[in-house]
Order: sequence, then C-alpha cells, then structure tokens
Amino acid sequence: MIHLIGTYECKADTKGRVMFSAAFKKQLSPVFDEGFVVKRAVFQPCLELYPMKEWNLMMEKINKLNRFNKKNNDFIRRFTAGVKIVEADALGRILIPKELCDFAKIDKEVVMASSVNIIEIWDKTNYEKAIDEAANDFADLAEEVMGNTNADELS
Repeated sequence: MIHLIGTYECKADTKGRVMFSAAFKKQLSPVFDEGFVVKRAVFQPCLELYPMKEWNLMMEKINKLNRFNKKNNDFIRRFTAGVKIVEADALGRILIPKELCDFAKIDKEVVMASSVNIIEIWDKTNYEKAIDEAANDFADLAEEVMGNTNADELS
C-alpha cells in the first residue's frame, strides 16, 4: 500500500492536462508507469486519483459485495460512474477528461492533495473553501473518529 504525503498547487492547461509535482512523481515512482484511475469523489466536489494497484485493491473489496442486494448494486454503479484510466505522458502530465473537469469545476488553478493512498484533485478555490469549512469542525471530528481509538489498535 502506498502512503502519499503532500499538498501541491499546479495548473491545468486548456486541454485539462495537469502535471504531477516532483514530490508526487518520486513517491509514485514504483507504480508510475502502471497508470491511474480517476473518478468523482463520493463526498466532495473533487476528483480522486488512484494508482492502478490501489484501484485494484479497492475493486477486490467492491467485488465481494452481493450484487443481488439493490443497495450494493446501486453503490457499485454510482461509485464507478465516470471512472477513467489515465496515464502520465513523458512530461509527467495526466489528461483529466472534460466531464470530470466539469464535475470538479477544474479550470486553471489546481490543488493535488494526498489522502493516504490516493490523490485528491481539486479546483484551488473549492479546496481552500473545503479546508476552511472543515477547520471549524475538525476538533470535534478528530475526537469522534479517533478519540475512542487506542494507539495500539492503529498499528
């Protein structure tokens, strides 16, 4: 499993190409040539970029869901809606399909932010807004999510 670190600002060109930061390229070097999957995020107006190995691990989990359960089937359909395979070019850029740029309102100013094993791709304004909104609730959220977790349980 990959553990990515960092938040980097970059620009999207008129075709929707975004260049990886040198730091992300270095962190992703073991899997960079295998390609990526880009999809709509579930909870935010951003995109999620999965290294192919991470996507395959996610698909193994999803494939265990019983497809004769309507909720599972609906989830699978919505989770995979608009999913695209993307590859980095020789310059280290990925081309984000127009419909996904439209979903995330990506125009020029972009933020690529690590989220453990994936990279979130945001319009810069939306990213800053989401971070500002989350800052108010983060202490309560941290307590709720991690407060009952013993340090030994995390390892």
